[in-house]
Amino acid sequence: MSPLHRIATLSALALGTVLAPSTLAAQAPARIYVAELASPAASATVVAGGLVWRCEGTRCTAPVNGTRALRACREVNRKMGQVVRFEAEGTELAEADLARCNG
Repeated sequence: MSPLHRIATLSALALGTVLAPSTLAAQAPARIYVAELASPAASATVVAGGLVWRCEGTRCTAPVNGTRALRACREVNRKMGQVVRFEAEGTELAEADLARCNG
């Protein structure tokens, strides 16, 4: 293998290791819960279910901590009121589960 070919191969490998994580990150769903409330949150920061929720108007987000989506939704409902939409890592809670969240 010529020195130039070796440099080109090493450069391609280095570029691949630099680009690979960012490419994967772009494809992976966000590791957050998203709650859309019926009414604006009373505060910009709310603790519910052991999670710190950051709210802007009716939209609140918190990092996923392993709690099941329905349980996290129920905690938001208890603390902040009716939830009209709830999402966990890019997957929206089914209508039946959303009804249980608010029930």
